[in-house]
Amino acid sequence: MSLARHKQDWEQLAAEDPLWAVLSDPARRGNGWDVGEFLETGEREIAEVLARGEELGLPAQFGRALDFGCGAGRLTRALAARFDVSVGVDISERMVEEARRLAADRPGCEFRVDETGDLQQFPDGSFDLVYSTLVLQHQPSRRLVAAYISEFVRLVAPGGAAVFQLPTSLGHVHRLQVGRRAYALLRAVGVPERELLRRTPLTPMRMTPMPEADVRRLLEGEGAKVLHTERIDEGRIRALRYYVSPA
Repeated sequence: MSLARHKQDWEQLAAEDPLWAVLSDPARRGNGWDVGEFLETGEREIAEVLARGEELGLPAQFGRALDFGCGAGRLTRALAARFDVSVGVDISERMVEEARRLAADRPGCEFRVDETGDLQQFPDGSFDLVYSTLVLQHQPSRRLVAAYISEFVRLVAPGGAAVFQLPTSLGHVHRLQVGRRAYALLRAVGVPERELLRRTPLTPMRMTPMPEADVRRLLEGEGAKVLHTERIDEGRIRALRYYVSPA
């Protein structure tokens, strides 16, 4: 899958049901998320992650945070209550528009579109925290996942941390990705994306895992250190949250 196709898929998801596209609870599909409940999940998640970071002694400062794959901005917004500046970046312009709307009451939030396949718009050591969850797993290829992880390390300032979630393995059903393949087939024969998203349980979301050993090898090659990992499995999807120091 090309990055352009990936962007198109997420623009369509954002147009139809942006909150569910971020947190895909089957019971909330069809614009079923209450906005307040949706945003509260971000507050709880960031509080949990920063509590663990405090135990690890990172980040040392709370100047700037990056939320990679910010979607509708639930985590960017939560980070802005704890950092001087919180920057959310997403491939989807529609998602960024929604994030700006939901965070209009939260000073310190910035949102940017990035569709380049890298984060070169930001200089080295720009952030005290780089955070990402439920994003790397949807990238078009493992090569791109690895490239973004390398970028996370580059962007972390001394004394800072990169924290990201990534599946290590998928159950048999998820490995087949039947729903995504059926979605692509129906789209190819002319069924409109809007109809597929509104009238079927299918989505274009893909799942891209990376074994823990490969992630650790990549980080070691970047001179980074894994300080801690914690399991955040969802059903048959085995995932880890990595806490990483850049040096």
